[in-house]
This record gives sequence, structure tokens and C-alpha cells, in this order.
Amino acid sequence: MNVFSEDHIQETRRRGRIEVICGSMFSGKTEELIRRLKRAKFARQRVEIFKPAIDTRYSEAEVVSHDSNSISSTPIDSSASILLFTSEIDVVGIDEAQFFDNGLIDVCNQLANNGVRVIIAGLDMDFRGTPFGPMPGLCAIADEVSKVHAICVKCGELATFSHRTVKNDKQVLLGETAQYEPLCRTCYLKAIEEDKHATD
Repeated sequence: MNVFSEDHIQETRRRGRIEVICGSMFSGKTEELIRRLKRAKFARQRVEIFKPAIDTRYSEAEVVSHDSNSISSTPIDSSASILLFTSEIDVVGIDEAQFFDNGLIDVCNQLANNGVRVIIAGLDMDFRGTPFGPMPGLCAIADEVSKVHAICVKCGELATFSHRTVKNDKQVLLGETAQYEPLCRTCYLKAIEEDKHATD
């Protein structure tokens, strides 16, 4: 007769998967990430959360949404560091994934293949409307992709673009409401046209 310990049963139930939450600025990506991670913690799963060390907008060591919901996290400089912290972990959360290197794709695959549930939140496009960092690759390998939307500040339609309202060509500019606004495609194209005329 085989006697399985509870640990063994838990272990066999572990299903590695990758979930990506993407969208524009102010679409509730981090909010959704925190919600899923808090549920996992409530279910007594072992959870570890990571964010890029450069993102210190609200807190050095916490993942904080624009609505001020927060969860403690480990700030790291490179995606490879994630593997150093994730033995004995059931669920890994990664916020602002667009700021990580492309190695994040392999790291997430490795974790999922080892039975870890990986939940990733990040901007799918930069302010120019082009795919951002490792996000396209993460969406490609994900078991599930949730595209969340903000509301266009110009017309009230669903927004998928992050329009930069300050003059700065750097791809990475950590931003708040003062630097970015969520826009729908029509209003975004109009705003880009206006920006061009303003610089001509």
C-alpha cells in the first residue's frame, strides 16, 4: 500500500504555467498582479515577488499600484537573479517586466517547466507604440495572456496606448500621471501628429 504525504500530493498537483497581464499605463496591470498574488498567499502557497531595481517610484522594496495597493517584493537588477531566490517557491510574481532583459523569457520558461506558476505584469508597448522589452516574447510563451485597458483621457473609449506628455526620447522614463496619459488608438495618432507639429 502506498502512503502519500500531504507534501507529496501538493507536489504532484503543482502545475507550472505562465500568466501575462499586459496593457498601457494606468490600466490596472499591477493591481491585477497584486490581486492574484494575494489570493495565492491566502491559499498558503509560497509566493515570491520581483521588480526591477530601477523602479523606485512609490517604494524601494514594494510593488505598489497607482491605486496604492502594495505587496512586498525583492528588487533585482537582472532576470538571472530570480533563479537565485525561487527554490521551494510555488508562485513567482514579476512586475514591470518590460524593464528586464530578454533573459527573462528563458527564466520564466525554466520556472514554469519546474512546476512554478509565474505571473507577469508589464507594458506591452512603449510610448512610441512599439513592443517593449521582453514583453512580446513573454506573451508568445504564456499559457494565458490578459490584456487590460485604461480609459482614454480624451474621449472615454478603452485605451491601449501610453502617450508621453513630456519631451523626452528615452525609451525608459519612469512615469506618473504628469508624464503619461492613456489614449485610444484614434486619440493617440492625433496626439502624435500634434507632437510632430509642435516640434517642427
